Amino acid sequence: MLSRRIDQFMEYLRAERGASEHTLRAYASDLGQFADYLEQKAGLADPDPATLSLRHLRGYIAARFDENEASSLARKISTLRSFWKFLVKKRLVADNPAELLSTPKTSKPLRNFMTVDEVFHLLESHSGEGILGVRDMAMWEVGYGTGLRVSELVGIDEADVDLDEGWVRTLGKGNKERLVPLGKKATAALKRYLCRRLELASGQTPEGAIFLNHRGGRLTTRSVRRLLKEHLVRAGLDTSITPHGLRHSFATHLLDSGADLRGIQELMGHASLSTTQRYTHVSIDRIMQVYDAAHPRAKRRE
Repeated sequence: MLSRRIDQFMEYLRAERGASEHTLRAYASDLGQFADYLEQKAGLADPDPATLSLRHLRGYIAARFDENEASSLARKISTLRSFWKFLVKKRLVADNPAELLSTPKTSKPLRNFMTVDEVFHLLESHSGEGILGVRDMAMWEVGYGTGLRVSELVGIDEADVDLDEGWVRTLGKGNKERLVPLGKKATAALKRYLCRRLELASGQTPEGAIFLNHRGGRLTTRSVRRLLKEHLVRAGLDTSITPHGLRHSFATHLLDSGADLRGIQELMGHASLSTTQRYTHVSIDRIMQVYDAAHPRAKRRE
């Protein structure tokens, strides 16, 4: 029964929520481990989720405690909460015991954003004369200039870009389409790359994809992460920054420059404003510091 409910949940994530393959693999792994625990440690082979209680869920998390970091445990707890929320929504169980699970405290995450100066240094730190350099320059300009997710960035096809009007069409989470403006620098870098793109395809017209690898195929998200790290090393910048850090930087720098959260939400394709606020927490902290330091009523009188 549990295995059937897991299959139903995975199909729900795939069909109704438009979850990425990475997300689906993570959920499947966590729920598979949960099912294995129930069978091997609790003696429950494929039980009905309606018969499971908070005790079973806590037992599973406790069993994983020594093998996983706090961040991994937090993700497994989040998976259980989402799974039981689905079961309640579909009226397959009456209650959600996962809501009562306590999330372990995680260590402060590594910085995953760049200052404006760091972004400029990254973009100006290599010549970009060879075709691969021209391609990478276009990727970083488009990635930072639009705030696209790395999966959206590598998913861009030639038909998705209008260089005359200066916008790119992308398909985000939940298969939601949105148009994002291209800045002048991104447009210029993309035009320069497209003029030489066929060099990566051995002179043959590639099928759709804009950003190609050296064999003429579409670049993968893993390749983009590796390429960014190589450029960060050459530029002498923090190598913990990921392509997601460019997206984070995009939102942070927009807020720093006076953009409103609603506008940033639309550009980034967030369904919830609270998600946008998490991306821009650095700017909010900075704004509060400025306020506390400068506003006449912000500080207590001695």
